[in-house]
Amino acid sequence: MKINKWCSIPILLFLMGLVNSTSAQNVPGKTAWFDPAKPATTYCNPINIGYNYTTQNHNGIPESRRSSADPVIITYKGDYYLFATNQAGFFWSKDMSDWKFVYGSFQRNPGDDDQCAPAAWVVNDTLFYVGSTWKKDHPIWKTADPKSGRWTRHVNTAMLPTWDPAIFQDDDKKVYMYYGSSGKLPLVGVEVDYNTWLPKGNQADYAKLYAATEVEDIQKPYGQAKAVVGLDPVAHGWERFGPNNDMEPAPWGNFIEGAWMTKHNGKYYMQYGAPATEFKGYANGVHVGDNPLGPFVYQKHNPMSYKPGGFVIGAGHGNTFADNYGNYWNTGTCKISIKDRFERRIDMFPAGFDKDDVMYSITAYGDFPIVLPTAQRDQTKGASSGWMLLSYKKPVTVSSAEECKEVETHRMDHGGKKVYEKICYDAANLTDENIQTYWSATSDKPGEWLQLDLGRKMEINALQINYADHKATQFNKAMDMYYQYQILMSDDAVNWTLVVDKSNNDKDVPHDYVELTKAIKARYIKMVNIHNASGMFAVSDFRVFGNGLAEKPKPVADFKVKRNTADSRNAILSWKKQADAIGYNIYYGITPDKLYNSIMVYGDSSYDFRGLDKGTKYYFTIEPFNENGIGTKGKIIEVK
Repeated sequence: MKINKWCSIPILLFLMGLVNSTSAQNVPGKTAWFDPAKPATTYCNPINIGYNYTTQNHNGIPESRRSSADPVIITYKGDYYLFATNQAGFFWSKDMSDWKFVYGSFQRNPGDDDQCAPAAWVVNDTLFYVGSTWKKDHPIWKTADPKSGRWTRHVNTAMLPTWDPAIFQDDDKKVYMYYGSSGKLPLVGVEVDYNTWLPKGNQADYAKLYAATEVEDIQKPYGQAKAVVGLDPVAHGWERFGPNNDMEPAPWGNFIEGAWMTKHNGKYYMQYGAPATEFKGYANGVHVGDNPLGPFVYQKHNPMSYKPGGFVIGAGHGNTFADNYGNYWNTGTCKISIKDRFERRIDMFPAGFDKDDVMYSITAYGDFPIVLPTAQRDQTKGASSGWMLLSYKKPVTVSSAEECKEVETHRMDHGGKKVYEKICYDAANLTDENIQTYWSATSDKPGEWLQLDLGRKMEINALQINYADHKATQFNKAMDMYYQYQILMSDDAVNWTLVVDKSNNDKDVPHDYVELTKAIKARYIKMVNIHNASGMFAVSDFRVFGNGLAEKPKPVADFKVKRNTADSRNAILSWKKQADAIGYNIYYGITPDKLYNSIMVYGDSSYDFRGLDKGTKYYFTIEPFNENGIGTKGKIIEVK
């Protein structure tokens, strides 16, 4: 790691001089390469919203950190609304890229969650909203003007004690609620009365439910409620608990949660998240039926949305929605899980139903820039922009760096013991494509900086700055959280050009994604801090996208899939490592033309895959990628 001892104040004055000399037409923040007023045509996961900070001593952890999970995105009156766990409000957008926050706390008591794993749905032209609860006194909220932040209670006390709820209105106007989060019990569904929000049927049949106090009793089906979906980890490898689906028996059970219902071509697609939010294999599965309460049959293509590798890891517990052009998207929860196992973010992937009505979600290159919709389109191949990652493992110089420390992670191992780790904040963490590591300067002062060397001139189209919460002091929501910085580029690290000027930014952008208005060719990239939201100036990864302007990698040689004969849920994938590739995407599926799932691997030549289903034949292929593009896929391998 290189640390340059330049004084921060002269750097800042130097940069401010550049701002004055290169700002385009005196428009604040506008340069020849970036116009903050121009809508983006792409986005990049994790979704760039102002994630709320946790409450003080949340889960007994004194250190502040941002988090959210369990997203629901719906369309209402032509706009998109995003609801997620404990955000003290919600977000809306016209284009699924620029998200605006609306304050709206639903917290009833200081010790309560604000709204954990909420449900939102449009019923009879009204937007409804409810959070999770095991209690029987939870309000159902509604509004016809969500941007105002004004909500009223549709019912003051909903008798259903629902955790991880989902609401669905069928074409016949009947309303259903699905709920559950358990390592032992299946998800439950029931028709509800729209006016009272009571479950349909004789209320005496629900007496045991209303009287129950234990979670395991509350989640049992009573009256007309039905168990709709459960897990079968003995048959489905991806539903197993553990960091790599490798803990049998599961100490707390294999968790099923995050219900969601989508109707397509007369079929009902009952979705769920499994096996646990803190693992890389957290995924969304789906069962299909002819009625809103089932019975449902496990879709052969499962998990439906799955992302165990890359910078963003995890895709479980979200929802499926159609955009304004009729394209489907699947949202999910991705993990950081360093300061707390529930330290998480939100992701979103192109999804849909193929010609055989198989539900899918495409996560290949799902943490590279993805093209936003402008019309209805075929998404079976995803919606990648084609811009490649230029920054992987590139050398970085920084103004300062915190020293390594032995820290309590505030996580428990699976024996219940505290976990301690030596954590380093080196500059190399800025380009390692690992969201669980980060670099931190020794201060948050203006003038702290980082500088990448791409090795040669490359064409740059976009950047993503993933801030880290190091020594943050903010707890809960504050309306004055924002980041300010400048991005300069150079061919020789001597003469610099201001490319991105966010010195006047007033938005909370912890995963700021910057799409350049016009591509630029450069070798060196420098980011200079002006204002940090809370804590030290710290960045998990500084990611650069574009084209390396050289040769794509050659096809992968010697790709093999060795399925475990003793346990067919497991397989070892191996291939010959290539000097001209930085990573690989492995595709697999149930037929050669349905290779919808993928696994991204950096810098390795094997992968221990434990996500297969017993009794299912699979097909695999692999492709390499580097800064210059994607290599040719290999021959498709049949694996029985």
